[in-house]
Order: sequence, then C-alpha cells, then structure tokens
Amino acid sequence: MTSTPAVNWTEIAYYMLLSRHLDELEEQELTPQGKVKYQFSAKGHELVQVLTARLLDHPHDAATVYYRSRPFVLASGLTAGEALAANMAKATPPSWGRDTGVMFHLPRRERATVLPSSGDVGAQYPTAAGWAQAIRYRVRVLEEDAWRGAIAVAMGGDGSVASNGFWAALNVVTPQKLPMLFVIEDNKYGISVTSDLQVPGGNIAANLKSYGNLRLWDGPGYQPAETLRILQEAIAHVRSGAGPALVRLQVPRLSGHTFTDNAAYKSPAEREAEARMDPLLHLREYLLAEGIFTPADWDALVQQVRDDVREALAWAEAQAEPDPTQVRRHVFYEGQAPEMGGLRPEGALIPLGSAEPQPTQPKRRVNLVDAVLRVMDTEMALNPRIAVFGEDVAVKGGVHGATRGLLQKYGPERVFDTSLNEVGIVGRAVGMALAGLLPVPEIQFRKYADPAREPIHDLGFLRWRTANQFAAPVVLRIPVGYGKVTGDPWHSFSAEQEFVHMFGWRIAYPSNAADAAGLMRTALRGDDPVIFLEHRALLDTAPARRPYPGDEYCLPFGRAARLTEGDRLTVVTWGAMVPRALDAARDFPGRVEVLDLRTLIPWDLDAVLESVRKTGRLLVVHEDGLTGGFGGEIVAVVTEQAFEWLDAPVRRVAAPDVPVPYNIGLMHAVVPTVERIRAVMEEMLEY
Repeated sequence: MTSTPAVNWTEIAYYMLLSRHLDELEEQELTPQGKVKYQFSAKGHELVQVLTARLLDHPHDAATVYYRSRPFVLASGLTAGEALAANMAKATPPSWGRDTGVMFHLPRRERATVLPSSGDVGAQYPTAAGWAQAIRYRVRVLEEDAWRGAIAVAMGGDGSVASNGFWAALNVVTPQKLPMLFVIEDNKYGISVTSDLQVPGGNIAANLKSYGNLRLWDGPGYQPAETLRILQEAIAHVRSGAGPALVRLQVPRLSGHTFTDNAAYKSPAEREAEARMDPLLHLREYLLAEGIFTPADWDALVQQVRDDVREALAWAEAQAEPDPTQVRRHVFYEGQAPEMGGLRPEGALIPLGSAEPQPTQPKRRVNLVDAVLRVMDTEMALNPRIAVFGEDVAVKGGVHGATRGLLQKYGPERVFDTSLNEVGIVGRAVGMALAGLLPVPEIQFRKYADPAREPIHDLGFLRWRTANQFAAPVVLRIPVGYGKVTGDPWHSFSAEQEFVHMFGWRIAYPSNAADAAGLMRTALRGDDPVIFLEHRALLDTAPARRPYPGDEYCLPFGRAARLTEGDRLTVVTWGAMVPRALDAARDFPGRVEVLDLRTLIPWDLDAVLESVRKTGRLLVVHEDGLTGGFGGEIVAVVTEQAFEWLDAPVRRVAAPDVPVPYNIGLMHAVVPTVERIRAVMEEMLEY
C-alpha cells in the first residue's frame, strides 16, 4: 500500500489559525460594514480540511469543494489576500467578482487542483468522480505513468449526503473501483435541519457499511492525532488502487450557517458541547503535550497570523473593482486557452478542417445517424482523448444505433455503459473534461436530460465564472422529438428552449446527415461545450439522407442554410420542421425563402435579417411549444432590428402548450404538420 507522508504541524496550525482569524475578521468587521455580503464560517471544520489539503501532494490530485471549504483552499495555496478579496468581490482571482467569494477554484499551486465549485449542494461529487475516471483513463489509455497514484477528493457536509449528486457519484465510482475519496464533515446540521433527517440515524458511514467496493472510516474531526490517522489511512487506500473510500469525521459548526443565522435552534447544551470540540483548542493541547510547541511558540504563531491577516486585508482593500465592460467576456472561448480543461491547454486539440463539404461518393446518401457515427469513429481514431459513454452505448451500440461497433473498435475504457444515472453521466463528463479529456456522453432521450439539469446548467457557465481559468468542453448528444411512427409524452420532447437559457452552451440542431456530420466534427474539434440534438424522426429516414461530406468537413456554428429562394416570405426553421417547411413551400415557387438555422446558439441573425429585409415577411416554424419557444426570440430580435422592412405581422407555427401524445392522430394535432404550415404561408402571402 502506498504510504502517505507525515505532516508539518506548524503548517497545519498556521492554516487553521489563518482560517479562524479570517472568519472572525469577516464576522466581526467586514460583514457588519457591508464589505462582505456572503459569509460562510468554517469555524470548527478547520482540522479536517487543512489536514486533507496538505496530504494531497500528488501533482495530479484534484478536489471538489463547497461553500464552507476555505480552510482547504487556503492550505492548497490560496493566499489570505485573495480569500478576502474574493469575498469582497474585487477584481482578483479566483473569479474577479463574478462568483460569490465562497465558491472556490484554484489551478494547482502547493497541493491539489481545486476544481470549480458549484452553488448547488452535492454537485461537487460527480465532478470529482469524473476526475477519478480521467485518472484511470490517462493511465490505461494514454499510458501516462505520471498520473498513476493520483486521486480525486470531494469535500462535503452531512447535509449533502442526501443529494442526488452524492448518490450519483457513489454509483459511478464504486462499480469501477475508481480512485476517489469522499470526505464528509458531519456537524449534525444542514442549516437548521438535523442530520437524522438527511439519512437514517444521521450517520452516512453506518448506513453504507454494506455498500460494495467502498472502504469506510468514521471518527472525530477535531482530535489531531486520530483525525490524521484516519485521513492518512483512507488516502493511502485510495492511492493504492484498491478503490474508493469515504471518511465521516465529526466536527462542530461553531457559527451559524451564515452570518445572518444565529443558530437559535441549538440548545445551550449543544453549544457547550460544540465548544468543547473546537479543533483549535485540541490542536494546541496536542502540540504542547507532544512537545512540538511551547506556549510561547503558540502565542507567537497566533500573533504572526494576526499580522498576516491585517496585511492581507490592506492588500485586498487596495484591489480594484471589476470592470463592468468585461462582464460579458469568457462565456465562450475567445482565443485564449484556459489554464485547465479541455484539449487546448495541452496542445491536443485537432485543428478545424474544411468549411466546405467534399463528398467522395456524391451519389450515395447516408442516414443522419450513420453520419454521426462515422464522424465519432473517425475522430476517435485521430484523437485518443475522446471517450463515449452513456446508457446502452457500448454493448448494444446505443438504443438509436449511433454508437454501434465503437466498443469493439476502441475498447471498454473509451466506450462504456453507465448506470441509469443522468446526473452521474453529465457530472462525470465535467470532471473528465477538466482533466484534459473530451467526453462525448449520450442522454437516451430529451426528457431524460431533466434529472441532469443542474450539472448541465453548471457546466455551461463554468468558463465564465472562473474568468477563463477553467473550461470543460463536452459534447452532449441527445436524441429529441417525436418518432417516425408515433409519439408519447416521455420520449418525444423537443424542448430546446430550456437549453438556450443555459449560458455557455453551443447548441446544434441539424436537419440532415451532411449538416450533422459537419457540426459534429466542429464540436469535437472545438473549445466550448456543445449540446448536439439529433431528431429521432430524421435519424434513418429519407428526408435527412445526404451524401457524406468527407472526413474533414467542419460546418461552422451560426451559419444558416438558405434552402429555397423567395421574394415574398422568409421561413426560419430547424430540425424536423425543415423538410415539412420545404414541402409546404413547394406550392409557392419563387415566393418563399426557407432558412434552416442548423444551430440555435449561436443563430445566424445576419442571414435572417438579410432575408426579411428582402421579403418583408417572417414566419418561424418549430416543433417546440409556442409559449417561451425559441421562435419568440427570433421574432423579438427581427421586430427590433427590421421593423421598418416588415409588410405583415410576424407569425409562428409551433406546438400548442401540451405534451406530445401517444395516439398518432393526437400527435398530428400537436406537432406542426405540412398542412398547418402551408395554410399559414398562404395567409401571409395574401396579407
């Protein structure tokens, strides 16, 4: 078993005192003065966090943290000045005033990389699981021995063990025996809710005793020698490759949940018991008893910390306020590589190919699903960092057939099935992307993305909230829409409008095989996360078949296709509505101009405005629901920027605000039909 080095108790004492004094400075001065808006005290949690941080000395160790993790981040290399400036929303790292001062991230300095934290409780666990998966991938697939022995750690409180993210991660790492350590700081409260309402009996370690492939430790998080022993043993276990572990360490929460919480729900006896558990008191007693410190040594260290904190405060207060003109930057890649995440920082990104199709067999048409498969196949052959995973994607080859044969060609490390666990699928992808891989997860149907809304949303603005320190390019494939012969309320969602509100995602929605191939290759050679929507009714049907456009075709995002020329009506559409709009337009030759957006984020505003200024009329057709649908955004922008060119009211054809029914007749009453589209075209042309 790999050994874990001893700790420097002077360092441990320094970081614990530093955290304590920063908390007290904020509680007593900065928050009452209004200089700090969010104050989450870590008083009582310091020993566990500082010890864990200092024990993570492998160059590729990484940790995910939560809002009470400042002691861990300080002991990982964050300066006291940066910590104060972050809470004061200054123009400094970690986030230059973009995120709250308790949401940390830190490219590697002295110890583990601190991966970007989320404001969602429990969201840290799947990301750490993804980093653990990446460790194994980089050792086994990329044959990088430098990653051998690295581990992922997730820090969390007792309240977080009831979250979806915790159980999702647990069910990712235990079946595969991935190198991940869960560190649970149990202070008995989630704000005011006691831990026995989170899990039976209030002890997650006791409840997990029968969980397979998981080693458990349970003990105090305030007694220096015992806490160190537990953490050393657990870390050594995970480093050895024996599988994941969980430690539950009991700690006091010596302040309220936040500055505004007076913890009146705690009895005087509870407060007294917590005060006796103060890890700083226990540390001082331990250092004196072991002869490591004298009383004078301790007093001198306390004074040094006080001086350092005051110096840090002066530095933080002198820092500039963020520049409001820069707030829109870093939503997407802007030409500058992040410090961590994706392929660009390590020079592993394959350059874009030709923006024009070059079919080798122009008379042979392929299905959309086959075009997607071919692109993934050819790109996986070129790029060993691409990993494909999801439910049924490996042995079965995907329920839609989009990954068939990839397992046999690239093996189970690169193409693998997952549990029925969308939070774990997407959350794991985040950690893998942060570790320099290119994950291509599949969600089987659009409706099944709903459980993963939290990690999808968090991933999208990860680059922005870290001001380009981190990025997580992921290509998330989702089949959407009604089927060839039927619909139903669960498998037939389109609902793309929910994704356009998730900042930082590029969204592709191709209507044919050639566009799907070009957009998929651009996504796989790009820098931003992409949601790739594949319509079920187009996967293997005639309307979407096209000649395969070649193995270097990269269709730029934000470039609409003009499918027909017309001078009286502009029709803007995408996905499965494209062939229906074309069918409807055949009755009006030379009068209707059909534009296929192909991508929704970004969308080709210039092409739409150019067409509307020519025709004077706009009809938007989409499968998604009418209220709040993306068509409303297009209508609003055109009305703002081309109002004087309009000769008729702008119209939309969309689904009514009901789910897609199972009965085929009812389905046709919901999904826009050729007849409905044609009728509105005729009305607009006659206006």
